[in-house]
Amino acid sequence: MVGTHYRVDDYYEVGREKVREYARAVKDTHPAHHDEVAAKDLGYDGLIAPLTFISIVGMLAQRRLFEDKAAGLDLRHVMQTDQRLVFHRPVEVGDRLVCDVYIDSVRQMAGADIIVTKNIVRDQDEELVLTTYTTLIYRADIDVEGIG
Repeated sequence: MVGTHYRVDDYYEVGREKVREYARAVKDTHPAHHDEVAAKDLGYDGLIAPLTFISIVGMLAQRRLFEDKAAGLDLRHVMQTDQRLVFHRPVEVGDRLVCDVYIDSVRQMAGADIIVTKNIVRDQDEELVLTTYTTLIYRADIDVEGIG
């Protein structure tokens, strides 16, 4: 599985109201997420997204990687244990984000597969926005029936 790659087949366009909705949902009251004038006063063309907004893009991409490329992995058996995010710049309204997901490493320990994925998010100009590493534990032998 190491080296397996998936590129999302379409971009995610960051919308003004989606940024506001997300900021309200996570209770992030920074003015640059809600008020365009405040964002412009900080040097941006429009609203900037809260840091965790990028999880929407990453989650969609990672799910597709496991569903399409890593056949046989039941996502009900996957638990995220760690994540490291490296922001190259803020996510801004109008960005068209594309995500490449790679299986960076796999090792076995205590009957589980420990999988590290690497997501690289770029904008419409192919400029880096974010690089993230996510550590997942996969155990095929856990009974997940009835959990949900």
